[in-house]
Amino acid sequence: MTETIFALATPPGRSGVAVIRISGPGTGTALDALTRKPRPEARVATLRSLHAADGEVLDTGLVLWFPGPASFTGEDMAELHLHGGPAVIQDVIGRLGALPGLVPAEAGQFACRAFHNGKLDLTEVEGLADLVDAETAAQRRQAQRQLGGALYHRIEAWRERLTRAQAHLEAAIDFSDEDLPAGLGETTGREIAALVGEIDASLADGRRGERLRRGFQLAILGAPNAGKSSLLNALARREAAIVAETAGTTRDVVEVHLDLGGYPVTAADTAGLRGLDADVDPIEREGMRRAQARAEEADLKLVVVDGAEPHGPDRATRALIDADTLVVVSKADLAGPGVPAEIAGQRAVSVSAVTGAGLEELLDRLESAIAARYGAGGEAPAITRERHRSALTDTRDALERARAATLPELAAEDVRLASRALGRITGAVDVEDLLDVIFADFCIGK
Repeated sequence: MTETIFALATPPGRSGVAVIRISGPGTGTALDALTRKPRPEARVATLRSLHAADGEVLDTGLVLWFPGPASFTGEDMAELHLHGGPAVIQDVIGRLGALPGLVPAEAGQFACRAFHNGKLDLTEVEGLADLVDAETAAQRRQAQRQLGGALYHRIEAWRERLTRAQAHLEAAIDFSDEDLPAGLGETTGREIAALVGEIDASLADGRRGERLRRGFQLAILGAPNAGKSSLLNALARREAAIVAETAGTTRDVVEVHLDLGGYPVTAADTAGLRGLDADVDPIEREGMRRAQARAEEADLKLVVVDGAEPHGPDRATRALIDADTLVVVSKADLAGPGVPAEIAGQRAVSVSAVTGAGLEELLDRLESAIAARYGAGGEAPAITRERHRSALTDTRDALERARAATLPELAAEDVRLASRALGRITGAVDVEDLLDVIFADFCIGK
């Protein structure tokens, strides 16, 4: 990290203000060359003119100077808050690129330097990326918790307990002739069992963290011409899908991204499902296959039943309804009396995409169902990535082996592997503090 990097930190194009960031050992020298004035007071926005090599003023804006290590990256840093015209940005970027030792930053390089300099752990780096990508309030809250260190502190608390357990096991092996506390092995065994239970509870979270990052998957299913596309348009409040009297209009999956109660939802309108023996052309059959695939992948199914159909839902529609289903009776404005309140054991909501009747009730039920699947905001920090889940699984497996080990040496090794697996989550794999724990706990060598 001997190079000084720079990059436009705001989106390219025309804007009111553009921010250019600089980080590295040559930041101060770059500021001196650009402003031709003494560096501003640390962390104080100061008005400065930026100059080309021949002295021409490129722009006048705010300059902020962050001497390391008290900066985002831990290095000397600066931010230039300029007018957001493309010519200004291009000229200032060109001027920085012409200075010796300065190179354009690669994607994520500022955060990477923050990690290497101990300003962020890996989970916080991921939380920062998620915060930038957040499109709903729920995604923002989860990202802020992770950026704030919620997952890091939980993982580190587990690692501290594992380090202590390993220290006790190592003490029992290497210092068996010392005056160690009675029942040390039983205490360590109980601690390992407790950790296994806590990790299992985190793994059994229904993947709520991953769901929130990628968005909740809602599949709209039903027979041809049941009103699925009209319902999608009503939920999206725009004409996202083609609606026609002809059955089988939708041949492919049509997706709409929604914000329901602050949660990101991808609603997918699918091809109408007919019986397996139905005479359909190859294109419609492929659409049906994709609809079935979406039904299997969805976090929640919205099964639409034609309220104007006197015979009720057919066998193929009923087969879609299970515990992960909300049933919607469409065309309430055309339905006759006696619309069923329950179909295939699930409560039905009567809706009209034309008049809007029943839509508020449907939205309330959708939001409640989605919130229940994501879990309450006060729960333990969420696992947001598959690598977290994989590392926790490796940790749990190693601890299970430690519990079953017949020799303390084997148990200690498995506890060490469990600690290393946890360390992979935060990027802080460190076993050198083991001896410190041993001596602090037992005063060995007194």
